[in-house]
Amino acid sequence: MLPESTNGTSGGGLAVPMAWLCAEFTAGDLLRTSCLVEPGSLEYRAGQRTLALTIHLCESADAPARTGRADRLDEWITRTAYDQPWPEWVRERLDALTRAGAEGPDLALARETWRLLEATQIRAADLGGLPPLSPAFRVDESEQVWMPAWKLGLPLGHLALHLY
Repeated sequence: MLPESTNGTSGGGLAVPMAWLCAEFTAGDLLRTSCLVEPGSLEYRAGQRTLALTIHLCESADAPARTGRADRLDEWITRTAYDQPWPEWVRERLDALTRAGAEGPDLALARETWRLLEATQIRAADLGGLPPLSPAFRVDESEQVWMPAWKLGLPLGHLALHLY
């Protein structure tokens, strides 16, 4: 039996954002199995949203085809790396998808997630000024700053990918 109402997309059928739901599930699974933060915490949600957005934008229809799971994982790791311009990449991918006419519930959820990641401020230890992997790399957790959620979610997602 078909549902009584649809939103007019997908040829008259129910518009289910399957690509987004798969990306969100994968991100949540990666974060849960890494045991980095407590599921349900603000930090967990920031990491899940950041990782889901990364996965979704890497897997979108106009993204280059990859042959296997290792290729996908390598791309996700590369995109979330410390020295990468992740927010610029997200904006460019969202704009490219919009220009390509990829409107739909998946893109709407990706846009809303990006808006939330930019708008939500989290108070956390300042990781911004420290170069990674240096001998002097020490985080003073008492020195906290307000930052957009993606700035905390990005290193959490990156580390979860490495632990996979």
